[in-house]
Amino acid sequence: MPESTPDPREKPGKPTRSRKRFWRTFKNQKYLYFMSIPFVIWVFVFSYLPLWGWTMAFQKYKPARSFFEQEWVGFDHFKTLFHDDQFLLSLRNTLAMSSMGLIAGFIFPIMFAILLNEVRLGFFKRFAQTISYLPHFVSWVVAAGIVTKMLSTDNGLVNDLLMGLGVIHQPIQFMAQGHLFWGIVTLSDVWKETGWNAIIYLAAIAGIGPELYEAARVDGASRLRQMWHITLPGIRPTIIVLLIMSVGNLLNIGFEKQFLLGNNLVTDYSQVLDLYSLKYGLGMARYSFGTAINIFNSVISVALLFTINGIFKRTTKESLL
Repeated sequence: MPESTPDPREKPGKPTRSRKRFWRTFKNQKYLYFMSIPFVIWVFVFSYLPLWGWTMAFQKYKPARSFFEQEWVGFDHFKTLFHDDQFLLSLRNTLAMSSMGLIAGFIFPIMFAILLNEVRLGFFKRFAQTISYLPHFVSWVVAAGIVTKMLSTDNGLVNDLLMGLGVIHQPIQFMAQGHLFWGIVTLSDVWKETGWNAIIYLAAIAGIGPELYEAARVDGASRLRQMWHITLPGIRPTIIVLLIMSVGNLLNIGFEKQFLLGNNLVTDYSQVLDLYSLKYGLGMARYSFGTAINIFNSVISVALLFTINGIFKRTTKESLL
């Protein structure tokens, strides 16, 4: 008999077996439940309670008025949003840069972790890992300054190197070329985050049993074969979970990189949804319009999360939810 089907032998007034099991588990783990209460409260206060503010997107919000005095406008702000050319441009830029960052942000850390795992010289391995994740701790303000200086036409390292090799004859204004902006942001992010993102893959690789590699060597498998048939399948669950989480945040790429590396010459390529919300929402005191933009981001992110999770659950039997 299924557990969810009431047992006819149980009297209506008595607790069911599942309820008894719950209270037995709660009694055995009561300290863990009590320890989790502060975190549950924190999540509720900072993650769920602010959702009340979403009502602003359906109002013509005026800060001086109370909630009951606000003028309700329904979906007018969303209609304005979807008919705005700047919104469509920002959506294009967001999807382009986030997709490029998603692909590069997975390929390079995985490759780096696998190659670093194959290094047998312990000192060099630790040194390379330390140097690789140090840029993560540098703020984007400093990182953007370094990137801008390296791409500068005035003694910039990249231009000087290309001219020294004879590839170009005069400096290229990289930061003024809109069609190069997406690539600059992606490569800057790869340089800054590859070492840090590789740590979790190195931890997953460390969990693979050494006996698998020993058996593969006995069978005559090369190191390349071992990486392909043992290392990559061994970290596949980690890759899938991180991929699902990254796809769910596809539209939430922030604005620091674009804001600091962008300028008026590349606005058509640098403006993302967060910058659009900041400029046309908060910057113009259109609080309801800015809230509508953030609701759009959140709804699309949740839809992408459930979609990609369902796809992986059907195809690979791996799931986040």
